Amino acid sequence: MTTGGRRIATATGAMLADPAYLGNPAKSVAESMFDPEFWRARGELVEVVGGRGSAWFIDSPARQWALRHFRRGGFIARLSEDQYVWAGEDRVRAFAEWRLLEMLVRAGLPVPEPIAARYQRTGLVYRCDLITQRIAGAEPLAAVLAREAIAEQRWRAIGTVIARLHGVGVDHADLNAHNILLDARGAVSLIDFDRGRLREPGSWALGNLQRLRESLAKISAALPPERFSPQVWEWLLAGYRDA
Repeated sequence: MTTGGRRIATATGAMLADPAYLGNPAKSVAESMFDPEFWRARGELVEVVGGRGSAWFIDSPARQWALRHFRRGGFIARLSEDQYVWAGEDRVRAFAEWRLLEMLVRAGLPVPEPIAARYQRTGLVYRCDLITQRIAGAEPLAAVLAREAIAEQRWRAIGTVIARLHGVGVDHADLNAHNILLDARGAVSLIDFDRGRLREPGSWALGNLQRLRESLAKISAALPPERFSPQVWEWLLAGYRDA
């Protein structure tokens, strides 16, 4: 379990790393962990289907990790694919997500444990990366829903986990059917906390739920109607309210 990040200065920026997972590697070795080609050469890289070509799984007997290079989406990506304006180390997106995940793990929330984060700065811009523990045996809610109907108990469990997240004051900036994971035992996990933040209670929680509802409606539009219906949404909300 994560026990606090160790900051490591690098030639072009800095890293945060969990010594429980990484020990005290040389800087060159530590930075190479953020290079997909390093893992490909070791035969441990697995491409992630979908997205913007910026996420990979690292798969070996010694580790089950997820590596993500932060990339922009939407119109702004045409101007800058993966560069962000420098506003101080505290505002680095990979570092912010690392710290939020660490807090959530300590609070007992079902989220990936942070392993390491890095930024590389060039003048007024930076690029960044994040490595987290992979949640073994889990797949996105969207993938499960495309394959089969989901039982009431599991929908309630999803609502419960979201309520627990909101209960500690975390606003998930992109709560959708791809960022909720389910495993074969029915366990629910949440991933991708980029731009997530701690907030006082407010209408943002309803905004999270509305975003999720729109995501579910979109992906289920071409599926059998029982996959996502008003009744299904009520099951999720019942789990949320009961929590």
